[in-house]
Amino acid sequence: MSAAACSMLLLAPTLAQAQDITLWTLNFSSQASNDAMQKIATDFEAANPGVHVEIVTRGVDDHKTALRVAAGSDKGPDIYFSWAGLGLGGEYIKAGLSLPLDKYYAQYKWDDELVPAAASFSKIYEGGRQGVPFTFKGEALYYNKGLFEKAGITGEPANYDELVADAEKLKAAGIPAITFGGTVNWHVMRLMDVILEAKCGIEKHDALMNMTASWATEPCAAASFAELDKWSKNYILSPFMGIDNAQSFNLFTAGRAAMMLEGDWLVQQLSEAGNLDDHGVFPFPTGTKRLYGFAEYNYVSTKSQNPDIAAKFLDYFISTPVQQAALGSFSTTSINKNVVYKDLRPLDQKWVDIFNQHDQVFMNGDQAFPLDVTTEYFRVINEVASGNMAPADAGAALQTFIGNRS
Repeated sequence: MSAAACSMLLLAPTLAQAQDITLWTLNFSSQASNDAMQKIATDFEAANPGVHVEIVTRGVDDHKTALRVAAGSDKGPDIYFSWAGLGLGGEYIKAGLSLPLDKYYAQYKWDDELVPAAASFSKIYEGGRQGVPFTFKGEALYYNKGLFEKAGITGEPANYDELVADAEKLKAAGIPAITFGGTVNWHVMRLMDVILEAKCGIEKHDALMNMTASWATEPCAAASFAELDKWSKNYILSPFMGIDNAQSFNLFTAGRAAMMLEGDWLVQQLSEAGNLDDHGVFPFPTGTKRLYGFAEYNYVSTKSQNPDIAAKFLDYFISTPVQQAALGSFSTTSINKNVVYKDLRPLDQKWVDIFNQHDQVFMNGDQAFPLDVTTEYFRVINEVASGNMAPADAGAALQTFIGNRS
């Protein structure tokens, strides 16, 4: 065999490997999601001969562990799934696992394809744009129309004060205004998050979450904890600290409370539990015109030997034809703003309208904060909500933890 032929044999596996990319993602509870992801990978391979996409799925905890290991080694996936925000996705970005994607955003003109609210999370980090949206979840107040009518509420509240007034009307009618499950930390956290937005406004709320303002001395932080205390004592279906989010949902569908602060995914759950026409939904009236929500993202790894192919796959994934075909497989709505919706249920259409009306987002506290601060945020919120901590002491408690971080 000639030297040239030997060289070709040696190079062949290398060239083949150079076309391989690996995607680490979750083993989603919905088989439709898993099947859709595999089909997208297979179709991408067909459109790009010589390219192979390997999908590796794990449970949530195993996935997080694998990413932490990858961040500390010289090997890892080409693309990985995580959440957006400083707390969850930010953990791996801070560890150096995510490749900035500014040049790919420009090359592929992704901002022309993506829903602005979904794409906004890529811009919150220092050092460049990170990741590409996989799904975007909005969160808002669902309400029982019959219970609102029983309490004499004739319309959706336009601002926070009107919402509190409606909660008072519900209380006077013997109807708990809202339900939460306290055994899962993040459920009651949602109420604190939206109260902060309403009481602090955009700049101060962001400064608190970025830990550039003091929770101990910022008046709006104290006011927000006081509001949380008021809701806990007067408007939340009790006892709530001993139940979880699933039990809370069952109480809502049973008509035991008038409202629930949940995401767009609840539409399908409500349709399976009863009559969708019995419910409405509106954004929590914070007065800032930002939508409350969070995103799931796919990130290109700094360990990737093939970042250009990885970016090409993500471009394919978010493209209008692919997202149109996969509509409903990953989420009720798509992260592609050009997708066409047909035969939508009224609540689904309401969510499409909500997404299209908002180009700014504020995210859940457990995604805005670093992981260790999130844990303390949970603790302080739970202590206030359960009546074990005076709301006036809560800001100082959280700030002391932040100040003592190494």
